[in-house]
Amino acid sequence: MAEHFNDDHLLQRLKSSDEEAFRLLFERYQPIVFRQALFQIQDSDLAHEVVQETFVRIWDHRASLKVGLSFLAYALRIGGNILRDMARHRAMRERVAAKIPPPALSEGDDPAEALHLWQLEERVATIVNEELPERCRVVFLLSRFEGRTHREIAELLGLSVKTVENQISHALKVLKKRLA
Repeated sequence: MAEHFNDDHLLQRLKSSDEEAFRLLFERYQPIVFRQALFQIQDSDLAHEVVQETFVRIWDHRASLKVGLSFLAYALRIGGNILRDMARHRAMRERVAAKIPPPALSEGDDPAEALHLWQLEERVATIVNEELPERCRVVFLLSRFEGRTHREIAELLGLSVKTVENQISHALKVLKKRLA
């Protein structure tokens, strides 16, 4: 029965883009990667995202897999790297969010504040449209104005999730510098 193949055999098949081998490895190790992620972040939805991204990366880098090395250790290392990246990005978002003034309760309450908010939005739009490179602008707009996830943007534009994260980070740095 196919489920009884050892990891080395499945890895060899996976290196040749065998989807069935990938499915078997996923079914075998997904629960372990999920539990490890859940233990670390205590958020089931994020843990599922970590698992998905882990196995996407494994598939994307299947040709460079080393037969004879522990597949589980490899998957857990990738998952750990993803968790560290998420924590680093979350910390950066929190630092940036702490520097952004809270929105006014209502634009009609204080005309001066409403004007200031409108001017700030205009400045942001100008910076985004005139100073960001095309790909960076598109990624930023999809993320911040359409609310798409990094994964959705990556799939939509044919980019890696890491590239999407880098483009958003670059856009935020440009905005922070120009709005300071």
